Amino acid sequence: MSTPTAHELVRRLWQYCNVLRDDGLSYPDYVEQLTYLLFLKLADERGDEILPARFAWRSFASLDAESMHRTYGESLAALGNEGGTLGLIFRNARNKISDPAKLRLLVVDLIGETEWLGLSADLKGDAYEGLLEKNARDTKSGAGQYFTPRPLIDAVVECVDPVPGEVILDPACGTGGFLLAAHEHILRAHPRLSPRKRKHLRTKAIRGVELVQEVARLAAMNLFLHDIAGDADDELPIVCADSLAVPPAEQVDVVLSNPPFGVKGSVTYAATNGSGAADALTIVRPDFWVRTANKQLNFVQHIAACLGEGGRAAIVVPDNVLYESGAAVTIRRRLLESFDVHTLLRVPAGLFYASGINANVLFLEQRRVREGALWVYDLRSGNHFSLKKRPLRADDLHDFVTQYGTPRRVGRAETLRWRRFAHADLLASDDVRLDLAWDVSEAEPKIAGLARVEELSAQIAADLEKALEHLARAAPR
Repeated sequence: MSTPTAHELVRRLWQYCNVLRDDGLSYPDYVEQLTYLLFLKLADERGDEILPARFAWRSFASLDAESMHRTYGESLAALGNEGGTLGLIFRNARNKISDPAKLRLLVVDLIGETEWLGLSADLKGDAYEGLLEKNARDTKSGAGQYFTPRPLIDAVVECVDPVPGEVILDPACGTGGFLLAAHEHILRAHPRLSPRKRKHLRTKAIRGVELVQEVARLAAMNLFLHDIAGDADDELPIVCADSLAVPPAEQVDVVLSNPPFGVKGSVTYAATNGSGAADALTIVRPDFWVRTANKQLNFVQHIAACLGEGGRAAIVVPDNVLYESGAAVTIRRRLLESFDVHTLLRVPAGLFYASGINANVLFLEQRRVREGALWVYDLRSGNHFSLKKRPLRADDLHDFVTQYGTPRRVGRAETLRWRRFAHADLLASDDVRLDLAWDVSEAEPKIAGLARVEELSAQIAADLEKALEHLARAAPR
C-alpha cells in the first residue's frame, strides 16, 4: 500500500465528517474526536506507557459497537483527570458521537486502517494542519478566534528569522500556526543541527499559551504530530492559561502572534491598583504602561514585557491599535521610545473572518535606537483578497519579504508601496498615530489617518460576499 499524501489524508479524514454530521456533530466536534482517537492510536503504535492500559486504544478498538461506545466514553472521562500531556489533550473530553455504529466506523475503517507511526512527522503534521485549516475555513471561526493565512505566517517568520537556540513564544497561539512555521523555518534554514540544538528545538524552543481549552488541545496535538514536545509533563510546549493574567516568568528571544481581535475584554489590566478599590475584574500588571480593558492593547503591552534584550516580535494588530486615542497613545509612544519599531505591513481586507477588520503586522525589536524609523509597506491599496475566491498566496508577499531584507534590514530604499517615517516625526505629534497611508500612485507619501475610499469599498465588498454566502446557505434546497 502506497504512502498517502497529506492532501489525500485530509480528504479521507474529512469525508467521514459528512457521515457524522447527520448525527448533529459539528466540524469542530469532529476534529476534536479525531484528535482523541489519533492520540490514542499513536500512543498504542509507539507502545507508550503514558496511557493506563485500561484506557488505551486496545481497550476498545476490537469491541462490538455498543461496548466500544461505552468503553471509549469511559476512557475519555478518566483520561481528562490525568496531569501533564494527557490532561492537556483530554481535559473535559467526552464522546460526542451518539451512534455506536458510526463511532466503530471511525475507529475501525478510518483511524485503525492507517499505520500512523509509519508516516513521517511532516506528513502527519501537515495532514492535521490541513484538517485544522479546512475546519477553520468551513466554520468561519468564532468567538474572536481568527484564521491566519499560512502564506502570511510564512512571510512573517521568514522576515523575523528565528534561529537555533532561540526560544519562540506565541502568547495567543490558537492551533499553533506561527509556532510550527517557526519550527519548520529553523529546520529548513539549518539542516545540519547538532543533536544538542535539535533536542533544544524539539523540547524547549517552542512555547505557546492559549486561553480556550478546546483550542489548546488542538494546538498540543498539532505540535505532538510534528514531534514537538516538552522535556517533561511539567514543561509542555502548550499551556492553557490567560497570558495576560501574570507577568512573564521569563523573557524570550522571539514572539510571533495574532492575538484575538475584540476591542473590550471583561477584565481591566492596570499597572497599579490606582486610587480606586481593587476588584475581581481588575488585574494588576506592574510591567504594563497603562490601564485598559482593550484586548489588543494589553497583548501589545504583554508582548513588549516578554521580549528579552535584543528580542524580536511580529504582532498582528487591527487598525484601531494604530490610531485609537487614550491608552493607545501612551502605548504607541512608549513603544517608539523604548523599542526599535521598524516595520509595519498594512494587510488588505478579506484575510480574516470578521467582516470589516483591517489588520496590520507590526515588527519591533527590544533595543533603543537613535534616529530610528518606521518603514511601512502598503499591501492594502489596490488589493482585495477573500478566503475562497481570491486567497492570499506567497507570491503576493514576495515583494514585501524582498524589501524587508535581512534581519538587520540594511539597504532599504523607498518605493511606491514602501515608505519611511522617522520616529522623531511620529513622536512629535500629540496622538502618535501609526495608521500611515498614501496614494501608491503618487511619488511623494502623504500621511493619512483613516482608511481610504478604496479600503472602505473592499470592506463593503467583503461584507456583501459574506451576506450572499449566508443567504445561499439559508435558501431552501
